[in-house]
Amino acid sequence: MPFALLKYGLSSAYPAEVDLPAPKDLKPHYDVVIIGGGGHGLAIAYYLAKYHGITNVAVLEKGYLAGGNTARNTAVIRSNYLTSEGVKFYSESVRLFRNLSGEFDFNIMYSERGQLTLAHTDSTVRAFRQRAEVNKHFGGRTEMLDRQQIKELVPTLNLDPANLPVLAGLWHIDGATARHDAVAWGYAKEAAKRGVEIHQMTSAEDLVITDGRITAVKTNRGTIRCGCAVQAVAGHSSLLAAKAGFRLPVVSYPLQAMVTQPVKPFLDPLVSSSALHCYVQQTSRGEVVFGGGSDPYPLYSTRSTLDLKESLIAHGIEMFPFLAKARLMRQWAGITDMTPDYSPIMGESPVQNYYLDAGWGTWGFKATPICGKAMAEMIASGGKTPALIEPFRLERFARFTQVNEMGATAASH
Repeated sequence: MPFALLKYGLSSAYPAEVDLPAPKDLKPHYDVVIIGGGGHGLAIAYYLAKYHGITNVAVLEKGYLAGGNTARNTAVIRSNYLTSEGVKFYSESVRLFRNLSGEFDFNIMYSERGQLTLAHTDSTVRAFRQRAEVNKHFGGRTEMLDRQQIKELVPTLNLDPANLPVLAGLWHIDGATARHDAVAWGYAKEAAKRGVEIHQMTSAEDLVITDGRITAVKTNRGTIRCGCAVQAVAGHSSLLAAKAGFRLPVVSYPLQAMVTQPVKPFLDPLVSSSALHCYVQQTSRGEVVFGGGSDPYPLYSTRSTLDLKESLIAHGIEMFPFLAKARLMRQWAGITDMTPDYSPIMGESPVQNYYLDAGWGTWGFKATPICGKAMAEMIASGGKTPALIEPFRLERFARFTQVNEMGATAASH
């Protein structure tokens, strides 16, 4: 062991930087109260402080920091969506992700690996061709691959699984992964450094609405007044909106995933098949992650089930048969808040100065930077919606201007 490292570790004046300040009491008033201490809530706080100088901000997290859906996803980043609105939005998020480690001086372990989505039918091939053109037109790097190119890219993939031969593939070069907890901690560290208060174990029990305007948030540690508030609570979005007195077009479903013990590297790209309802990736530690569609029933629970485990493993083995001998290490679940058009809700709510960051379903993590930046811009401007998120406002459901991203998930729900 180097002498300098030993000296550093045994020093009484340990010079390590503290990422988060010690817990403190809630102040009686904040300019902005953000309900939800996951990636989105922390990103909004960071961008408010960095770009708009708004630092009298409280982030309320009912559990531990980023312990909700942020800690329960498979960390996929991509922008190969179906609509022009979706592609432009997520492409900007990918661009921001690439620079986060440098911006935070904190390694988020961003790894650009590409995503391959398999087409098993002629209709899927036609849909993928259109999707590739939309992606290329709006800044994404996406192209079609034939069977031979797929075989060269992923030699271990079974090209004829379950009587569903692979006809072609959608190759999304920008597909990537990052450490979900590192992203959240990077935002938390930099937000706290700029004066934002992060309060863990602090739940929003109720909302105080006066003359159609949010004026305070009641927590388990007391009531705090606020100039405005943001809800970024993922799967519990509809429950918190009900406390504000309105209904969201959201239904929440469990979404499960699992991971094997580490094996030698064999898979660099992310591989998904909507026909098999399964996607597979290998982490930098060698673990193989399986993910699939949501459970087919609404539920506010993060429990795991044997039925899902059996079906997901069966489909994963059809894609990579040799994984039948791998040992499963862990299984988990999150709660997805699905909208009718499979696109998120960002912007103003029916309550004045109460903003929505909801309806993310299965794609919340990949939108973390751009959602945080756009929402912060809107809050700082007093409610003026940035053009990039204008299509995702709640009122689109009343105007019948939905942004239909059904089928754009890695494994159809």
